[in-house]
Amino acid sequence: VSWRRGGRELVRLGPRLNLWRAPTDNDRNWGRGDEYQWRQAGLDRLQHRVDGIEASVDRDGIGHVAARVRVAPPSYARAFICAFEYRIAADGFVALRVESEPWGDWPATIPRFGMQMRLSPALDRVRWFGLGPGEAYPDSCQAARMGLYSRTVDELLTPYVFPQENGNRMDVRWAELSDPQGNGLAVIGCPKFNFSAHWHTPEDFDRARHTSELIRRDFVTLNIDQRQHGLGTASCGPGVLEKYWLKPAAFDFSIVLASNVSGRPGS
Repeated sequence: VSWRRGGRELVRLGPRLNLWRAPTDNDRNWGRGDEYQWRQAGLDRLQHRVDGIEASVDRDGIGHVAARVRVAPPSYARAFICAFEYRIAADGFVALRVESEPWGDWPATIPRFGMQMRLSPALDRVRWFGLGPGEAYPDSCQAARMGLYSRTVDELLTPYVFPQENGNRMDVRWAELSDPQGNGLAVIGCPKFNFSAHWHTPEDFDRARHTSELIRRDFVTLNIDQRQHGLGTASCGPGVLEKYWLKPAAFDFSIVLASNVSGRPGS
């Protein structure tokens, strides 16, 4: 999927279901942590297969697209069976719902459940209403406060010496990514979501062994998550408490996307 409005590129790719995150130091835990289970299950090698798609326009001019997608690692007896529903309005609003059911044998936890998009590199200014100003995770958010925040994509990065998952913002009601003129994309929660935005993909963070190995991409990676697995302290202490586990289960996640031209959603 790509999205242009007013001659400007907004979305280059996606949204696609995303279950993977670059393992944190705690996920690794010297080869004994969640990372091992996740890789054994093939969560770092997911493939997307469209099994069916239907499109129509109703009497009010609203476009409807329904897609059935199987998301699975290659050669493994497990998958997430997903139903994507899009409602597309002429005023620049797109309502998206994804319902997903796990099939087969999954590990006890998964890294995240959400969607990932690639945006125009011009959309490097970020505003959001949610927890901030710094990163926050389910079991690491006591210092975060609800408010309205503004950062650049560069500033959303937490530069850990050993690259890993970073920069998540939680309990977000809405977020905007825009160019210097205020043109861009808004994400509206139903009712809330997590997000991160980077010049790098999760795979880039996963492969790199030092921040100097991270090469800036020519797009912004936007992660929009319903939930993430907790962080824990397994590199030097206990792992993630069970109440912060993200278990493979049926998920139902909705957001609204809106083109945002000169600060006016949908214009």
